[in-house]
Amino acid sequence: MSFKKNKYCIIKNAVDKDLAMFLYNYFHMKKKVYDTCRQARYISPFETMFGFYEQPGTPGAIVPHTYCSYADIALETLLEKLKPIVEKTTGLKVQPAYSFARLYKNGDVLPRHKDRFSCEISTTIYLGGDEWPIYLDPKNDKIEKSIINYKSQGNKGVKVDLKAGDMLIYRGCELEHWREKFTKNNCFQAFLHYNNVKTKGSADNMYDKRLHLGLPNYFVKNSKLPFNISKIIK
Repeated sequence: MSFKKNKYCIIKNAVDKDLAMFLYNYFHMKKKVYDTCRQARYISPFETMFGFYEQPGTPGAIVPHTYCSYADIALETLLEKLKPIVEKTTGLKVQPAYSFARLYKNGDVLPRHKDRFSCEISTTIYLGGDEWPIYLDPKNDKIEKSIINYKSQGNKGVKVDLKAGDMLIYRGCELEHWREKFTKNNCFQAFLHYNNVKTKGSADNMYDKRLHLGLPNYFVKNSKLPFNISKIIK
């Protein structure tokens, strides 16, 4: 399957089965740690380094009350590890933006949507739990000016089934993608996002504007943090 022609491609066994199972168990433990720390009021509800539950009405939160994590350090390492495979498959020189992950639960629905600029070259990797197909609409490939007010064309789309360790690479800003209602127990998906280095604006978007990989989303360049980043990062 040609990524250049179809704007998506499936890579079988991008992550070996042992690593996939390790990450699946690791993320379950991370969720348990987060739940315990929050219950004990050890961490603030605004601290996201241990993960968080998406809240309705929060920008970018499209699967309410589901546990997820931005820039988990293990997955940021995977983001770098799989970069050569992404480049070989797409034929593009890419730079890493950020990683994200969700542990989907019974009843979840991933609404039809397109992604923001940092997800120009996107991947989703099925790492464990129950299989759950994702749908893409190659016909609806126009880049939207606003993903917040995005309106779907409602096309049937292409169904993609992944096995543990398989990775789907697709143009996240162009192809509408979604998942129907999840009827099983849980499904762990990791999302690795990149930018084409030749795309306008990509130079300023390295690591999703963060100083380096592994940092939370509020740790961005020129942010008004209560300390001087320039004195810390040389």
